[in-house]
Amino acid sequence: MLRRYVRSRPEMKWRVMDMTEMQFTDEFFDVILDKGGLDALMEPEHGVKLGSKYLKEVKRVLKMGGRYLCLTLAESHVLGLLFSEFRFGWETNILAIAQKAGGKPSFQTFLVSIVKEKLGSIKPVISSFDHRSLGCNEKQIKALVNIVEEENQIRTDYSSSADIMYSLQELQLGAKGNLKELQPGRRFQVVLGEQGESLYTYRTVLLDAKQQLAPFLYHCGVFIVPKTRAHEWLFTSEEGQWLVVESSKAARLIMVFLDSRHSHSSIENIQKDLSPLVKGLAPGEEDDRAAIPFMMANDGVKERNIVHKVTSTTTGPIIVEDVIYESVENENSSLIPSEVKMFRRLTFERSLGLVQSEALLTTEEPKNSPDDNERRKNELSSKSKKKGRRKTDSRTSNNGSKSSLKVDHRCLASTYHSGIVSGFSLIAPSLENAASSQKQVKTVVIGLGAGLLPMFLHGCFPFLDIEVVELDSFVVKLARDYFGFTEDLHLKVRIGDGIKYIQDASFSTKPEKGHPHGNTPESDGKSTSSLINGNDCTTVKILIVDADSSDLSAGLTCPPADFVEESFLVSVRKFLAEGGLFVINLVSRSSSIREMVVSRMTVVFDRIFSLELEEDVNEVLFATTMEPLDPFALPVSAPSDQSILVCLGLRLGFFRFDFADRFASSFSDGEAEEEQGGGGGAATPPPAAQLASGWT
Repeated sequence: MLRRYVRSRPEMKWRVMDMTEMQFTDEFFDVILDKGGLDALMEPEHGVKLGSKYLKEVKRVLKMGGRYLCLTLAESHVLGLLFSEFRFGWETNILAIAQKAGGKPSFQTFLVSIVKEKLGSIKPVISSFDHRSLGCNEKQIKALVNIVEEENQIRTDYSSSADIMYSLQELQLGAKGNLKELQPGRRFQVVLGEQGESLYTYRTVLLDAKQQLAPFLYHCGVFIVPKTRAHEWLFTSEEGQWLVVESSKAARLIMVFLDSRHSHSSIENIQKDLSPLVKGLAPGEEDDRAAIPFMMANDGVKERNIVHKVTSTTTGPIIVEDVIYESVENENSSLIPSEVKMFRRLTFERSLGLVQSEALLTTEEPKNSPDDNERRKNELSSKSKKKGRRKTDSRTSNNGSKSSLKVDHRCLASTYHSGIVSGFSLIAPSLENAASSQKQVKTVVIGLGAGLLPMFLHGCFPFLDIEVVELDSFVVKLARDYFGFTEDLHLKVRIGDGIKYIQDASFSTKPEKGHPHGNTPESDGKSTSSLINGNDCTTVKILIVDADSSDLSAGLTCPPADFVEESFLVSVRKFLAEGGLFVINLVSRSSSIREMVVSRMTVVFDRIFSLELEEDVNEVLFATTMEPLDPFALPVSAPSDQSILVCLGLRLGFFRFDFADRFASSFSDGEAEEEQGGGGGAATPPPAAQLASGWT
């Protein structure tokens, strides 16, 4: 050929090489003309291996905007490969080659014209001919029409589905653009291990961080989600997944979901199996890629001892465990004895990422001394676990334990519990009046857990008449048997539905005049009425909702969604009447859900306060039906007839106020001993754990 055309066409070059491994640089040609080459490589005895290698080379050496022209008989197995390889980022058109006059060939020849466009775009295959006018093999034409229709249906499905599951091969073909480049905000699902190159297949989500300008610790990271947590909102929702990306400090995060197929393999083996798969998803060139770290939702537990496990028909499997954290030391750790580092936890298997209750275990009786108060402050500062935060481990137990460890009810290990108690300052004048007049203030706590908050309140505020409403009798038994929860005259537990309890009570409460939700007619007396509005109670009431949701996929971990419905909030308003305090432990990583809860509360209540806990997911919301005490000079400028939201920040270890101590001192020792009974385990009311609080 060179000799034949060297003079007539000297600009033409003739090369001998393997078309499946061409020696040209990337994006070298404007046009590639294939005269039956693909058909020759796709003979049935060869399969698709050679054809696939050849088409990959075609895509590599073709410039952006370049055109691949393929003359073919358009058999189904040839078009099947051609369409799949050029599905994403290519424009495809099929034309029929005109036949010679008078000729009647057995097969029609077609020209497939494919233009290289931006990776990731997808367009339908266009047939630029009328198949009814072709006077050739009807079987060939029918097969061509069918495969074009099938391919266009596939492309339509890809275009219309926002969250389709891609294969690794499709990604390599350009389904979601160039994987070597980071594209801020890119997110898609992919199945790894489908080709049999690994032990398992994995459902995976790939996310490129939205803000690529920030300094990242890793160019790419793998986050493994265990089966027990795969249903949580943080990992199933797109909003939650972006929060994980932000926390990971990775420019690209590959989130891998484990399921029952992986239950018989260790995490180490899972990582070995995943390593070669995720390398193909890392950004950058092969030579530039750094090691890819594996991350996992860790609970920070150093040692764990399961004390008891039981299955409830209401809650499911429940676990009582003693744990020791990997690190709970701080700069004041020398003041904390070794026993302080052990905690007892209550967890529900339906939500293993959530600690229901956590108590400090101690081997000695707490001492009423300044040094003891200082130690309590450091304990609170060093351990601030709570509902919605990472879990931890421990070893010993109260029942059948190796040592005589006891739950210390004078210390709140959960920071959000301290926040709840701090909020009592919002109705301080009413509480002071009750304490000085030795009247009882009705307090309802919905959700017992391990009974730690009710026991602490009972010990620190002897004028509170506390009734806990708990749905599950198993939980009550565990609180008594393993957490030292006890009842007496002013601390009782009622098994039942907290929502129904408040709604029934609200019917017997006189509506507040002048409020839009205070015009509901009073009902005739019910049994609940005597429990709520006894003669020994003041008009001040406190309601604390501290219950978790069984549906973690909805984004609202605490409380259950029914507790923030406006109908229930209206019942709360009527129940509290004038001067009451409503407290909700809110756990949600979704800003939209949080705003929804706050907006509903502002419709019903006069004042809303928010206590955001540093480094915690929890947020404590307070609602009052009166002007609050102003010990912190809160800057409130809104008109009095408007609901407002004031954010209050809590820092442990800086400022202290002996709020509960002051109230406890209003009762004589003898009276306090009678009220406390067996609830606190002491003859006199214990001083409050120092609430190290700074309000802003």
